[in-house]
Formats: sequence, structure tokens, C-alpha cells
Amino acid sequence: MEYLERRVALVEDRLEAVIEGVDPDELSDELAHVVLAGGKRVRPAVTILACEALGGDAEDAVDFAAGIEFVHNASLVVDDIIDRSEVRRGTASAWAEFGYGPAIVTSDGLLGEAFALFSADERAMRTVAEAMVELGEGEATELAAQPTTEAEYMELARRKTGALFRAAAELGAVAGDAEPAAIESFGEYAERVGVAFQMRDDVLDATADAGELGKPTGQDAELDRPSVVQVTSLTPDEVNERAREQSDLALAALNDANPPETEAIEYLRDLAEFVVVRER
Repeated sequence: MEYLERRVALVEDRLEAVIEGVDPDELSDELAHVVLAGGKRVRPAVTILACEALGGDAEDAVDFAAGIEFVHNASLVVDDIIDRSEVRRGTASAWAEFGYGPAIVTSDGLLGEAFALFSADERAMRTVAEAMVELGEGEATELAAQPTTEAEYMELARRKTGALFRAAAELGAVAGDAEPAAIESFGEYAERVGVAFQMRDDVLDATADAGELGKPTGQDAELDRPSVVQVTSLTPDEVNERAREQSDLALAALNDANPPETEAIEYLRDLAEFVVVRER
């Protein structure tokens, strides 16, 4: 774990440094409240690991890793406003702490800082822009035309969650100066990990204890949100099996890139296993 913790620490340091430089102080405090409250840092870890797995240096991917975490947190701020969720990561959500207006400004600020970190590389900008289009269209679909079948749910999960995971891996591959085929394989790996992550998230919302999870549970049912549990007749165990299928496909995509055996690639494999069994 020390290997991964050192890399996540690089991202934490970069997040803190960027937030410290934000003006005015009120906005800096709001960004810190959202970003530094905790979180699994899965997406930035994927960025760093993908870079190293393809022969790059972790330092080369830190800005991209911090940027994708800012984008992710910006989307969470908006999600909490839509859902009227008062708790995030065991603390008050942005709108509950600061009000709706400041929360929206916080989301905008996070996106601004993110794109400043991507701006030096055209490929990075394109990668994240494509992910943001998918994410925005996925959010709109959830609100305006909710899925009613498993296939429609899977497409929504791909857009809402898988797209940012894909971007995280592709950013790492870009930082590692990988070939297009490897970038695509790593992107597919991460997208499928993201879908499995979302499916497991839906199961946890339906079955976990809110105190242990660090956020309210039962939200999907209460808000009539189209989780896989709400949309289909699948049991939680069956959903977990579907998530496992996505995990297996993710591992196959990773193998297609034929990466060398390194600690980084081993951690990426472990992640595909972890998202299916996680309890938080």
C-alpha cells in the first residue's frame, strides 16, 4: 500500500497547493471544504497508475490527476444540489454548508482550476472535454428521460460514471506518451471499472448503513433515481454479478495493451477487483 499512498500523496499536495492559490479566500475555503474533506481518490490514482504502467513518471501525471479530481468534485457538488443531499463524505455538502449560490460558484471554480491544469496539453483538453459532454448528457438523461431497462441503465452508467473513469486513464496514458491503441485499451479498462463502480454504488445505497457509508442511503428509492436496483428486477447479488462481468471485461481490455508487469499494472488489476466488493 505504501507504493500507492505515496502517489496519492503527490496528488493531495497538488490539490492543496492549487486551492491555496485560489482567490478570493472565500472561494478557496469553499473548494477546500469540498475537495479536502476526504474521498477515495480513485480517479487520480488511475491517472497516476496508467501513466506509470505505460512507462511514464508519476510526476508527469500529477497535474492531470489533480485536474480529474477537481472535475469529479465539481460534479458531486451539482449532484448534491439536485438530490438535496445534505451530507457528503461524512460532512455537510457544499450547498448545505454555504447555500445554493456559493455551491454553484464552487462547482464553477473547481472546473476552472481543472481546465487550467489540462490547458498545457491539447490531447488532455480534448479527452476531458469529451468526458464532460458525456457526463452532461448523462445527467440530463437521468433528469429528463429516465432509463426503464437494464440496457438503458448501463448506457447511463457509462456516461455518468464510466466517462470520467475513462478520461482519468486516458489522461495518464497521454502523460506517459503512450500509443493511441494503448490509450484506447486503458480507456476501455477504466470505463468498465467505472460502470462496475456505479453498479456497486447502487447496491450500497440500497443495502448499506449510512454511518458506515459516510453519506445518506436509500436516496435512489426516495428520489426515484434510476439506479440499477430501481430500474431492473435484479437482486443485489445479481447486480454484483453484473458488476463482476464488467470487471472481467476491464481486465481483458487492460491485457489487450500488453503492458509490462509492474507494480502499477498490478494495482490497476487490483482496482478492477476492489470496485466489485467495496463496502464504502
